[in-house]
Amino acid sequence: MDCLGSCLTNKYAEGLPNARYYGGNEVIDKIEILCQQRALTAYGLDADKWGVNVQPYSGSPANFAVYTALLRPHDRIMGLDLPSGGHLTHGFYTYSKAEKTRKAVSATSVYFESLPYRVNAETGLIDFDKLAEQAALFKPAMIVCGGSAYPRDWDYAAFRKIADDNGSLLMCDMAHYSGLVVTKEHNSPFEYCDIVTTTTHKSLRGPRAGMIFFCRDERNFETKINNAVFPALQGGPHEHQIAGIAAQLKEVQSPEFKAYVQQLKANAKILAKTLTNLGYSMCTGGTENHLILWDLRPQGVTGSKIEKLCDLVCITLNKNAVLGDRSALTPGGVRVGTPALTSRGFKEADFVQVANFLDRAVKLCIEIQATSGKKLVDFVKAAEAHEDVKQLRRDVNALATSFEMPGFKVSEMRNKTIEK
Repeated sequence: MDCLGSCLTNKYAEGLPNARYYGGNEVIDKIEILCQQRALTAYGLDADKWGVNVQPYSGSPANFAVYTALLRPHDRIMGLDLPSGGHLTHGFYTYSKAEKTRKAVSATSVYFESLPYRVNAETGLIDFDKLAEQAALFKPAMIVCGGSAYPRDWDYAAFRKIADDNGSLLMCDMAHYSGLVVTKEHNSPFEYCDIVTTTTHKSLRGPRAGMIFFCRDERNFETKINNAVFPALQGGPHEHQIAGIAAQLKEVQSPEFKAYVQQLKANAKILAKTLTNLGYSMCTGGTENHLILWDLRPQGVTGSKIEKLCDLVCITLNKNAVLGDRSALTPGGVRVGTPALTSRGFKEADFVQVANFLDRAVKLCIEIQATSGKKLVDFVKAAEAHEDVKQLRRDVNALATSFEMPGFKVSEMRNKTIEK
């Protein structure tokens, strides 16, 4: 926070260290070089074999910079389908009933040709046999692994083989689980991938920004990616963010950060186990990382209604597509992550209580929608007036306010939603 609020926010520094378009960047250069060095050290990378650009404003710009650098317009990309746990920037598109054609959702699917691969309908795990079959026909220029809502670890060797069989580049987007990779609590993509992108917040717990790691070899990724970040897509880098990344990359190498990551994994496992024991369905049957993907279709409720009801009771989660969904606005699932509450000190026993709160929320959702009708606006109106919803909010706040929040003293916070 000290870095983000510092005078570094005022300095223009277009270009790279020791090659700027502005003067007065002697200190800025030292900070950015330090950030690069710490990034490589944190992930155990040899500086002769790997480089890193720490200037992307966030994860989506980082991904598009890679595509801009290494692909040509209309080259082919294969990424994990959004309802299977992928990300919009991996080439997702949908079907437009009005136009009777596929509709590009992100710039990736506007400028490049995309064929998503999916998870197995029975196991919820990535279907490598199908991916290999599709790739052999589609011949993508790039295969993207990594996702935003996939609760399992990644078999990078399997991706590498398919990429090699088809002459494809292999990129990993580890934005959501990079904190697990840096602590060796998740498989590392660096042994197998040509490019690795990440955000620096999420499980890495730093400021909101992005990084691009690239192999240093005869393919000259470094020059191409640096030029794609600036001047092709961005202007001046946000050096206060880069300083914040550098500070966080020191913290992630500490024993305390590894303990935090181990705890968030344990919390996710007990959350999934408790909800399963309560009769709910977890996609893939559980989790190996920091999140669960919860399929609520058996209960007959949408993720959008659960999200709204949880908002009313001071629980933050998000509606999320699950395999078979056709709409991201009214999907059949929700995604729940453990990093935020783990950072506040929640342990396994506390997440059992969280699971019980979520169980109460689902049961209330079923009860309310039975009388309020199908429209979300009517559902929310009925939920706001429901006495059991108000009681659940009080119970949630009682638990939440018993834990401190990093950067704040809960006892000194004023919040209208907290009822005595």
